[in-house]
Amino acid sequence: MKRKKHTSGDDEAQVDMTPMLDIVFIMLIFFIVTTSFVKEKGLDVNRPENKNQSNNPSKSLSIRIDEMGTIIMNGREVDIRRVIANIQTYLAENPTDSAAIQAHENTEHGVVVEVMNQAKEAGINKVSVLVKS
Repeated sequence: MKRKKHTSGDDEAQVDMTPMLDIVFIMLIFFIVTTSFVKEKGLDVNRPENKNQSNNPSKSLSIRIDEMGTIIMNGREVDIRRVIANIQTYLAENPTDSAAIQAHENTEHGVVVEVMNQAKEAGINKVSVLVKS
């Protein structure tokens, strides 16, 4: 004689987990919403700027004026009336914000001043004059 096992009693003993999961998710949402985000107090750090940026000028423009007043840029003789155009062409290929003017000691000052004015007009902010010591 075999005995029958009651399987229907085991089925009734299971617990439904859905309401418990709902409560856990509601609690999670509650804690996320009520959490206050505190800004940490401390010192602000001023970091130096990156010196390897591409918009930094690479080299300065070199302009030479001989004792006769002849202007030489990039190994070419340039007319005083065409200095702005030549500087703008140079700036299109080589972005820079400085120029160095090397004038002969017997050069007229008016030519040097005119070249400086044209360089500033062309968009160069820093113009320096090199002298012999």
